[in-house]
Amino acid sequence: MIQEYFSAVANNFGYDGSIHRNIMLLCGIIRALPQFSHDVLGESFYKLIVAVPRKSGVEDLIPVTISERLLDIRRLSPGRVISLVGQFRSYNHVTEEGKLKLVLTVLANEVELIEDGQYFRYENTIMLDGNTCKEPVHRFTPFGKEITEILLAVNRKYSKSDYIPLITWGRNATYTANLPVGDRIVAIGRLESREYKKILESGEIQQRTAYEVAVSSVIATGENNRKLEQQNCSSSVA
Repeated sequence: MIQEYFSAVANNFGYDGSIHRNIMLLCGIIRALPQFSHDVLGESFYKLIVAVPRKSGVEDLIPVTISERLLDIRRLSPGRVISLVGQFRSYNHVTEEGKLKLVLTVLANEVELIEDGQYFRYENTIMLDGNTCKEPVHRFTPFGKEITEILLAVNRKYSKSDYIPLITWGRNATYTANLPVGDRIVAIGRLESREYKKILESGEIQQRTAYEVAVSSVIATGENNRKLEQQNCSSSVA
């Protein structure tokens, strides 16, 4: 589905993408017992961490939110392999200091637990179709690698949007460096986690985790919705 959608956009074919703008395919190992997250109209949701190794051996620790209606939550035990299809969502959370913080999680739509002896393959693939809502930041890392940082707004139902950080590398970084605000892009990549240290106003050093999509393929369609994305981004992202 992901490659079919991407090819259709690349070749300027018509494609009904109303439900395919945000697709996450994930298969990895549950790292801890699920914890209660929240209720919506009597439906309980739980959060857990799924570990997916890269080729280098480094693990990405992906936050996942699962409804109790998809499976018996008691089956989600550490060490089990879980496969799911979902969407990468963003939510604004108000901290104790009254500041807005962007919270990112994979919301599962379909879930399967892999049984012992059953074949599986680690999976971490995401496709996003949205509009840039800030000017891209083009720079070189301390190791001399060229990257571009993009904040992408991906629309969903009920006039809501998810705000997803992307990173493009090399020639894709050059290609996306000067994208105007509001430009539509379609990107495929993997969801990565990154540890960093935050120095608080009190001087305390806090260990935090950032999540971003490392883009492997990207297309800028030339379509632009600048006014809407600037307005949405400024009101929804801290």
